Amino acid sequence: MAGEPLHPPLVLEQREGGVLTLTLNRPAQYNALSEELLAALAAALAGAAADAGVRVVVIAGAGRAFCAGHDLRQIQAHAGPAQALRDDTAYHQWLFGEAARLMAQLRALPQPVIARVHGVAAAAGCQLVAACDLAVAAEEARFATSGINVGLFCATPAVPLSRNVGQKMAFEMLVTGEFIDARTALVQGLVNRVVPAADLDAQIGQLAASIVAKPPAVIAAGKALFYRQQEMGVSAAYQLAVQSMACNLADPAAQEGIAAFTEKRSPNWS
Repeated sequence: MAGEPLHPPLVLEQREGGVLTLTLNRPAQYNALSEELLAALAAALAGAAADAGVRVVVIAGAGRAFCAGHDLRQIQAHAGPAQALRDDTAYHQWLFGEAARLMAQLRALPQPVIARVHGVAAAAGCQLVAACDLAVAAEEARFATSGINVGLFCATPAVPLSRNVGQKMAFEMLVTGEFIDARTALVQGLVNRVVPAADLDAQIGQLAASIVAKPPAVIAAGKALFYRQQEMGVSAAYQLAVQSMACNLADPAAQEGIAAFTEKRSPNWS
C-alpha cells in the first residue's frame, strides 16, 4: 500500500497513559536480537528515560515468542552494520558488549521495566527477562539459557540470571540448556507472576497501574538504591539506605504521603 514503510519498525511503541509498551518486532525470527534490533531497543529505551510522562515500560515480543536470543545466523554470517569489524573476536566482543550495555540500560532506566513473556525466552532472551525489574509470564512460557546446546556457554545471560534465581538452579540451566516452565521460573524467582495467556495483558495492566499510582521521583530513586545496595556489603548497604531514607523523608511526596496517612485520606501526588 502506498505510503507504508518498506520495512516495519523493529520495535513497536504503544503508549497508554503512563505505560509505554516496546514490542520486539521480528516475529518470523522469534524476535532474535540482531544488531539492528539491539540498536532500536536501546534507542527506544533512551527515549523513554528522557520522557517524564512515561512511568512504566513494558517489553513484549511480537508473534509466537518473547525472544529466542541472539541472531545466530547474523553472527555466523557477520553481515550486519558492524561487518567493518573484520576480526571475528573484535566483532563478537562488540556484539556481546552491545547486549550487555542494553541490559545495563534497563537497570539505569528511572522507570520500572516489566517483561511480558509468552512463548520462548531463550539465551539472550532469558537474559532480557532477568535484566528487567519485573516479569509476568503466560502459563505456557518457557525459559532457557540454551547456548550450551550449540557449544556456547551463556556467559552474559549468566550475569542477570544468577542475580535472579538461586546459584544451583542458575548453574543447572547454564550447563544443561534445558527449558524450565513458567511455574518453575516463578518458584525460582525469575518471574513475579504466572497467569493464563488470555489474562497476561490484564495482569500487567494491574501491576503497571499500581506503580503509576506512586510518586515517580520516589520510584526512580528507590530503583537506583535497590540495585546499588545489592552490590555492597551489608554494612555499606545500610549506610546508603539510611541516607536514602533521610533524603526521601525530606521529599514533598513523602511529606504528603505521611500527612495523608495520619489524616486518613488519599495522598495527592498530582
